[in-house]
Amino acid sequence: MNEPQFLPRSNNNNRQPYPHNSKSRSGRTNLASCAVATVFLLAIAAAAVAVYFFLFKPKPPVIAVNAVQFPTFSVSNGTVNFEFFQYVTVTNPNRDEFSHYDSSLQLVYSGEPVGVVFIPAGRIVGGGRQKMSAKFDLQKYPLPPPERAAIGGVDAGNAVGGVVAGETMEIETRMKLVGRVRVLKLFMHRVESRVKCGVAIEATRGTVLGLRC
Repeated sequence: MNEPQFLPRSNNNNRQPYPHNSKSRSGRTNLASCAVATVFLLAIAAAAVAVYFFLFKPKPPVIAVNAVQFPTFSVSNGTVNFEFFQYVTVTNPNRDEFSHYDSSLQLVYSGEPVGVVFIPAGRIVGGGRQKMSAKFDLQKYPLPPPERAAIGGVDAGNAVGGVVAGETMEIETRMKLVGRVRVLKLFMHRVESRVKCGVAIEATRGTVLGLRC
């Protein structure tokens, strides 16, 4: 009679663990996926920055001085009185609206500020232009006496109110335009523009001889 044969029990402790290669390959795959996602996000961010700077970056308004006028001008007793107008065209180079609220025109004579006038607030549509004017009244502002008895062969006896006939004087205008531009309909960005001009005037009649900006 045959004796029963027993198969040997397998020892679970002798089982070989899964090879390490599969785990390392999975880690490398996840790392590569993260790197690709990071590069993709960086590319999107770079494209957004490029679009912002080239298309939507806020730009200051452009001020072009068209003309200046002195409707009234007189010199008497060593003082000058005049009414001054400055005409400008303001261009908004942005795609969105520009709102200005803190703008002014200042006059300077002989290096000293004469006075300042504020420009009313307003709005300029994106890519639009707007003509503006500023008026300044100056009354009884003292003039410096002539430095020489005769200038250009003209005797001091021809002086009017302390100014020699034919002599020129120069007034400096400083215009400042401050406001905000709305970017992408969400953000407000402050912008500012300035323009400085020198106006040469015939001292006794107020005739504009030149404008330099």
